[in-house]
Amino acid sequence: MPSATTTVDVPPQPWTGRFDGDGAEHRRWWQAVTPFAQPSTQHRGPGQAGARPAVILGFGSDAGVRRNKGRAGAAAAPAALRAALSPLAFHLDRDVHDAGDVTVAGDALEAGQARAGLAITGLLDAGALPVVLGGGHETAFASYLGVAGSAAVREGLRVGVLNLDAHFDLRDEPVPSSGTPFLQMARAEAAAGRELTYAVVGISEPNNTAALFRTAAELDVDYLLDEDCSAEAAQAFVAAFLAQVDAVHLTIDLDVLPASVAPGVSAPAAYGVPLPVISAVCRQIAASGKLLHLDVAELNPEFDVDGRTGKVAARLVNTLLR
Repeated sequence: MPSATTTVDVPPQPWTGRFDGDGAEHRRWWQAVTPFAQPSTQHRGPGQAGARPAVILGFGSDAGVRRNKGRAGAAAAPAALRAALSPLAFHLDRDVHDAGDVTVAGDALEAGQARAGLAITGLLDAGALPVVLGGGHETAFASYLGVAGSAAVREGLRVGVLNLDAHFDLRDEPVPSSGTPFLQMARAEAAAGRELTYAVVGISEPNNTAALFRTAAELDVDYLLDEDCSAEAAQAFVAAFLAQVDAVHLTIDLDVLPASVAPGVSAPAAYGVPLPVISAVCRQIAASGKLLHLDVAELNPEFDVDGRTGKVAARLVNTLLR
């Protein structure tokens, strides 16, 4: 199988940022992140002692957003997210590496998702924690391909997908897009003789049709409406989800947040889930020890305000890796 280092389109580039000194007490992300090299021995897996190294992989795509008639621009998100991570003080107890980017040229979405999937499988099988910086929410299906192809799934690990999102993204369309990834996952799991465990925090009822709610019911999708997302309700919802699975594929669509917090997305939220609630969910997932894979989607730097959305996304990534 190709390794993560052979399926990327753009190799990792140097990180830069504010310099306060060379000592560990001065270290920022840009000083801590190193290029990823495929290891010869396997690292620790989920649930085992010690922190797995995190490996950042960019997925430069907005082909799915364009197909879904959204605001294009998410292809530029991986660079913007790295720029937002770079100056953060580095307090992590794990190594962080950068594997570079898979980029989608024009409308060649499926080929790009396949390449990203191979890279993600390689990272997982090396015992790393992939951190995929999308890209539109078509990123989630690229992530699924990588997770589904990994040794963890082949060996019977129960992986659940938790989506922080205002939308189900269960559209039944003739062409895959940023609105279809979780229906694609459900159908792929059924074809493999498995059932998708899928839950969503932050669903906006006015932004999901009756047909989407019907599909969610048919697939037994658990969800929590944005208006019901108190800290207590979100904590209980996520705890129930975690009890069902051995490992978590966490996917964050930044439009789960209010537009005042995350203006730089394809579909800004009129209501949204408060940032402290989303941050608490991230801390809960990190503390569970079950985080297998992470992707962050829908940052659109073209429509961001003062880099606000990128900074929020970087903060969430930092929280999840603590």
